[in-house]
Amino acid sequence: MITTEQLRDIEQLQIECEAHDHMQLKLNWEMLRERESDRLDLFHYENEQLIAFVGLYAFGSTVEVCGMVKPSERRTGHFQRLFRQAMEKVHQNGFKRILLNAPAGSDAARAFLRKQGAEYAFSEHQMEWQEKSLGETDGITLRPATPEDYEMRVRISVQAFGDDEADAHAMESRVYAGNTDVYMIGVNEETVGKIRVSREEGQAWIYGFAILPEHQGKGIGSKVLRRVIHEQRAAGYSVHLEVETKNDHALRLYESVGFKVVHAQDYYSYHCDESNKGIDSEDKV
Repeated sequence: MITTEQLRDIEQLQIECEAHDHMQLKLNWEMLRERESDRLDLFHYENEQLIAFVGLYAFGSTVEVCGMVKPSERRTGHFQRLFRQAMEKVHQNGFKRILLNAPAGSDAARAFLRKQGAEYAFSEHQMEWQEKSLGETDGITLRPATPEDYEMRVRISVQAFGDDEADAHAMESRVYAGNTDVYMIGVNEETVGKIRVSREEGQAWIYGFAILPEHQGKGIGSKVLRRVIHEQRAAGYSVHLEVETKNDHALRLYESVGFKVVHAQDYYSYHCDESNKGIDSEDKV
């Protein structure tokens, strides 16, 4: 697993990069802290100081890649070398789809990704709930998921998200730490959806929120969100989520209960083949 010292070093480098660039990196801290090994993370240290980091985040057969390099050490080739090593790990692990993640406002990241031959795929909004009257949430139940709900969670992911069944099985088999709760959504004693809430450093993040297609459009989603917001705010957390920018239906739903866009991330599709691996090690980042 990643050591406490490595996690501390990643956090300090993130703080430095974000302060210098005036933007927010998405490093999937929930996953970093649950790593069972560091086989999907690459580090470059000099004089015991972390200079560059690249993390790989597996979502079934898809892998997301995000990294950073100390501002004073940019254009030295450190990140390029880590990126090349990361692509070797991608190849070794047999991932089918590679998504490279970068802050939407970063010209330097955009230039680097295009230089690698990556193609823009989509953007994602990071949203935070702003104070708003929530209203009633009657007519729904949220109960903790049990092992018996596994197949239903897979079914919901496949039908609501359009996930590949093998990927859905891989994602739903994950075991989460104690600061994460997975709930099944019920209406009239029938399970109609699922939602996951992870809490960290005063923030509650909503993930994997889905309602079966045949139950959508009935106001269930807004009631679930209002219930979760109320409970997490009462416990002292700010509430956040992420949504793809072209998902108009989800955007309207989130905005209707009080979520506002605060950051944006761009995703680029990348194809790791032999020609990609041959990038000159002297290329500057």
